[in-house]
Amino acid sequence: MPSTHVSATTLLGVAAVHAADPEPAGRPIPRDADALLFTAEAAYIAGLSPRTLEKLRVAGGACPYVSLGRAVRYRRRDLLAWIEGKVRRSTSDTGRAA
Repeated sequence: MPSTHVSATTLLGVAAVHAADPEPAGRPIPRDADALLFTAEAAYIAGLSPRTLEKLRVAGGACPYVSLGRAVRYRRRDLLAWIEGKVRRSTSDTGRAA
């Protein structure tokens, strides 16, 4: 019977290849500040799963987005500003002014 054991090195190698995927939506991620990004691209830049970004959008906690009919896109500059607004100095920092 063949072994079904997979080494940790093999698993880490697969994860590293997936984590380094520069084209999460099947195209190079646009670098222009006004570029409209697909959800997968925006999520990749933010370090989130696309589903988490979708849930945040529905709940009202995601970055601003552009609605083009049924299509949702994220302007790169808005995404980066949203990420920058999430920077905290400590776990007790709520991000609100004192």
